[in-house]
Amino acid sequence: MSKIKIKNFGPIKEGFGEEWIDIKKVTLFIGNQGSGKSTVAKIVSTFTWIEKALTRGDYNVKHFERKGTFENKYLSYHRIENYFTGLGKKDNAVMEYLGEAYHFIYENGNLAIHEANKGNYSLPQIMYVPAERNFIAHVKKAKTLKLISDSLLEFVTEFDNAKNEMKGFSIRLPIGYPCSVEYDKLNDIVNLRTQDYKLKLTEASSGFQSFVPLFLVSWFLANSVKRQNDEKKLVSIEELERFRENAEAIGEDENLTDEQKRMAISAFSKKFNKSAFINIVEEPEQNLSPDSQWEMLKKLIEFNNLNAGNKLIMTTHSPYMANYISIAVQAADLKRKISGNKNVAVLMDRTEKIISKRLVIATDDVAIYELDENDGTIKKLPNLHGIPSDKNYLNQSLRHGNEMFDSLLEIEQEL
Repeated sequence: MSKIKIKNFGPIKEGFGEEWIDIKKVTLFIGNQGSGKSTVAKIVSTFTWIEKALTRGDYNVKHFERKGTFENKYLSYHRIENYFTGLGKKDNAVMEYLGEAYHFIYENGNLAIHEANKGNYSLPQIMYVPAERNFIAHVKKAKTLKLISDSLLEFVTEFDNAKNEMKGFSIRLPIGYPCSVEYDKLNDIVNLRTQDYKLKLTEASSGFQSFVPLFLVSWFLANSVKRQNDEKKLVSIEELERFRENAEAIGEDENLTDEQKRMAISAFSKKFNKSAFINIVEEPEQNLSPDSQWEMLKKLIEFNNLNAGNKLIMTTHSPYMANYISIAVQAADLKRKISGNKNVAVLMDRTEKIISKRLVIATDDVAIYELDENDGTIKKLPNLHGIPSDKNYLNQSLRHGNEMFDSLLEIEQEL
């Protein structure tokens, strides 16, 4: 399990203190706007990618430790290279990431990298799903997004890959009126089809325009990694060494731009089978009703459960997300208890009708963190009997609304 510490970066001041933020199989960050939810997710994404690049041999340690490289090249991927200003200078920022293969420490404006336990490393497919995804339905080609962040550009690229993977068949969507998504490759158009009509994704509601790209990319990458896992093709030591030599030669070629180097290394790396899918999603609930949020989350959990090494990391403003995750945790705990009951078959069938075994989450596989924009702190929600506590910022907002309504009713009763 990977873990991270962050202080004095962007809106995060003290962060989680001296304790680690555990990045578990399902990790949720909640809080107000500007509290640092996406900041944590983006830093996790950055360190996870660097760890992958080091383990595979894309670059060596010296490349990443070179002064200014981490800030100007890798933090800029998510447009957070300027988060050092405001709350503190570079020398004040502290980031520490303990992964499965490497230990990263950023302090006093320098990045130090140490090897950890390299034997247990699972090569991941990393996808960062930005909140800005809701307008890519209107984008024909990724190159038209030159002024947008690299993370969104990569998401658009994977969206194109997912569309091509459909190969003429349609996929049933879990939200809204019974509806399927299909891809017209000839005209490069994504369509939504029901029994009554067909319309372009660009003509659909904002909820569909936000959900369909998230759904298709997650579906494509999760199943792609599962296929690679099932094939279990191993890369020999000779192939790994040859890859590292090629990558080093590409990196030293002064005739290539950074983008050309990245594309060349990416082409070589396709022979390495991915064994885990790390899906990092900003605001998965975007433009969705509560019922659709639940259906959306069930799909993300289902994709996450396809492989043991998969991880689902989310940021959210929705009070329903934490509650729905609690349902998945409670279902897992209940199924464990039922397994020792004499009426196991009947009880299991009843539980399965409520929530499928494909969607359950073990309590030890979940962590929910709440970020405070006022003091820049992070706290972990406690577990009550194994279930994440519902005493959080999002639910407090709902309670406040109910209290206001009760107060108005009291005045009305006096009348």
